[in-house]
Amino acid sequence: MSAITIIDYGMGNLRSVQKAVEKCGAEAKISTDPREIAAAEKVILPGVGAFRDAIDALRQHDMVAVIQDVVAAGKPFLGICLGLQLLFDVSYEDGEFEGLGIIPGKVVKFDLPSEFKIPHMGWNQLSSRVDHNPLLKEISPAAWFYFVHSYYVAPTDESWTSGRTDYGGEFTSMIWKDNVLATQFHPEKSQTAGLQLLKNFVDM
Repeated sequence: MSAITIIDYGMGNLRSVQKAVEKCGAEAKISTDPREIAAAEKVILPGVGAFRDAIDALRQHDMVAVIQDVVAAGKPFLGICLGLQLLFDVSYEDGEFEGLGIIPGKVVKFDLPSEFKIPHMGWNQLSSRVDHNPLLKEISPAAWFYFVHSYYVAPTDESWTSGRTDYGGEFTSMIWKDNVLATQFHPEKSQTAGLQLLKNFVDM
């Protein structure tokens, strides 16, 4: 059985992620211990809320270097929603805040015509996606996923982008390079397609 460690830094719907992973047949442990995270087989970084609070919490829990080391070691790593945004160099959410620096680029606010509500909340699709993304195995190109966000990621190196979503224009909604995978949407709230995505991560 695959074992997955879910990082607990005080921000995120951890139990729903844990339950979804367990439903996919994996052992899922929620941990605040940097040593456990460093020793993990696979790691998930979830998150909801403000970027500044999240990166401050990761620093307070001594998790920044641990996350960077886990990624550098080549272990499968999945970021979800705010957990995607934290991987970037910098966020401009209510100021300018340094991120984990794993993915080159920035986190910026939607600037959309008035008919598009912010936050972008509800069901949407991937308007484009790269072939052979391991997270999307056996998931239809027409699948719907659940989003809740006011900011989006803008990689400076487009080779990181593995999926885009159209909301008043296309934005990067999935990341994949080597062992680093991340989604702007919430797979744990995305029903059948979301569970298949998590199962694909479990099976990596």
